[in-house]
Amino acid sequence: MTAVTPTPADPVETGTLRDRFEETVARDRRVEPRDWMPEEYRRTLIRQVAQHAHSEIIGMQPEGAWITRAPSLRRKSILLAKVQDEAGHGLYLYAAAETLGADRADLTAKLLAGQQKYSSIFNYPTPSYADVGTIGWLVDGAAICNQVPLCRSSYGPYARAMVRICKEESFHQRQGYELLLTLMAGTDAQRAMVQESVDRFWWPALMMFGPPDDRSPNSARSMAWGVKRHTNDELRQRFVDMTVPQAERLGVTLPDPELRWNAERGHHDFGAVDWAEFAEVVAGRGPCNAERLARRRAAHDEGAWVREAATAYAAGQAAAAAVSP
Repeated sequence: MTAVTPTPADPVETGTLRDRFEETVARDRRVEPRDWMPEEYRRTLIRQVAQHAHSEIIGMQPEGAWITRAPSLRRKSILLAKVQDEAGHGLYLYAAAETLGADRADLTAKLLAGQQKYSSIFNYPTPSYADVGTIGWLVDGAAICNQVPLCRSSYGPYARAMVRICKEESFHQRQGYELLLTLMAGTDAQRAMVQESVDRFWWPALMMFGPPDDRSPNSARSMAWGVKRHTNDELRQRFVDMTVPQAERLGVTLPDPELRWNAERGHHDFGAVDWAEFAEVVAGRGPCNAERLARRRAAHDEGAWVREAATAYAAGQAAAAAVSP
């Protein structure tokens, strides 16, 4: 997709254009690529959409490593289809970023250089096959909580991309839950494997919503512009309330001794997240940060010939079209 180049606004008109933009947001309408928008809004969206796209691409790695080791052809095909979906999500989102004037190659270069982030959850190892199910249940479940409201984001291309992504993520969540149900109906060793996996992924899943609201530098502005619809803490609470009854149905224990229903609040109380660990992972010092980026760099380098061939083919097609009658 060709990146959309923003049209410079006449300084005399800027006030009127800003008023029109603010009215569009206030009326819960969509901002489209060729509409005037404040540069801060554009930069905020590029940051968020790019981080989301990077997360989908890096997120292929933890589960992709299990494709060849899945225990049956059916499980291999399910996992292969899921990983393929994640690649598609990344492409949708990079395309949405391009409508804001971003360059996909530049975004990739910034990711590989460590200048742009991706979701902290993908910097944790997956040593157990149960992790495939736990990621589907907890990680994709958290993603759904976070992303369904983005279907109503104020920026049109992002919101429309999220509609399809959320439908597929919902399917992934059900796949993961079904796998865990199957394992929990198996042997003692399989049930122990599931519990151990849940113990490892529960707290990192809560970190996926970002820092608490009083420490989130971008949340307030994103909500004022309608880019986000709920705060980090609201989404985290929604996820906990949704997940507790599912855990009870599975027969697993969530690793939080402070987790209990609060009838007065109408929500579950839960323990404090280790935000120091979150900061370490976001800063690039998590268990698998270096490994994930190294694999992404290697894949990018190994795919150079494909990009070169595609560029040459496109140039040839353009040249042929220019000389044809």
